[in-house]
Amino acid sequence: MARYLATRAWQSLLTLVLAAVVVFLGIRALPGDPALALAGEDRSPEALAAIRSEYGLDQSLPIQFWQYVSRTVRGDLGTSIRTGEPVSEMLRTALPVTLELSVLAILIATLLGVLAGVVAAVRRGRPEEWVANALALIGLSVPHFWLGLVAILYLAVATNLFPASGFVPLTQDPIANLHHLVLPSVILGTGLAAVIMRQTRSSMLDALSADYVRTAEAKGLRPRVVITRHALRNSLIVVVTIVGLQLGALISGAVVTEQIFTLPGFGKLTIDAVFQRDYPVIQAVILVTATSYIVINFAVDLLYSVIDPRVRVAGEPS
Repeated sequence: MARYLATRAWQSLLTLVLAAVVVFLGIRALPGDPALALAGEDRSPEALAAIRSEYGLDQSLPIQFWQYVSRTVRGDLGTSIRTGEPVSEMLRTALPVTLELSVLAILIATLLGVLAGVVAAVRRGRPEEWVANALALIGLSVPHFWLGLVAILYLAVATNLFPASGFVPLTQDPIANLHHLVLPSVILGTGLAAVIMRQTRSSMLDALSADYVRTAEAKGLRPRVVITRHALRNSLIVVVTIVGLQLGALISGAVVTEQIFTLPGFGKLTIDAVFQRDYPVIQAVILVTATSYIVINFAVDLLYSVIDPRVRVAGEPS
């Protein structure tokens, strides 16, 4: 087990270093002179020289990369061009909103998707499966922005069940925080719930026809035990993979939902930075997104070893 964890940790660290290199070179490969974008209207030679000196743009690429890495390790992600605020503070304000939204959406999607997938597999060929498949098809087909607007129209404006916009921090008022995030989380999780349902159903059908399940049934175990302890547990590998990948995607891709519900999260920060050509913020956003994918995939690998001991054993020396 220790060897398996060390190997995965080393691979994740190497991937993180490569991601930092790609982010650094990608930002500097953008067309145009960054100093001109940073200077705004004051583009005198003196102002451009001062900006290049301040941001280290007059140094060679290896020196710039070393300075970039050393600052990042210390938590210094630079300063926003437009607001003058430290980028780390902007991320510290926006990222928790998106993390909370994404985690809540994942929980809702996993609960609904796994439950519907199990029901569809166990009740194969019956009305329950048809209903689950129909709902999954609707969840995959309906765009999030349209579903969000319809939800705001009928559940917020018409009935006043949920707030149409805004955000309340969790530390300030947990009840109001949940009240503001339930509706966008459901909207964000609909498509993911449909994907999880389809994959859970497919995995469950394979598991229910496996020899070990037939053996458990022949031993006289109750159907609920056979489904939960044998078939479902071996089907969770696929579910964990999807949830892990989608959590990283939600952190970086909840832009539309945050714009519709005017949530001050990571997606809105990204859109504003792109439109304003705020290079330090864009660079930090890309780095945080890449890091989140790496950390989440490492956590998924650890869950693999818990769910399926064969993964853990495969990492041990023979």
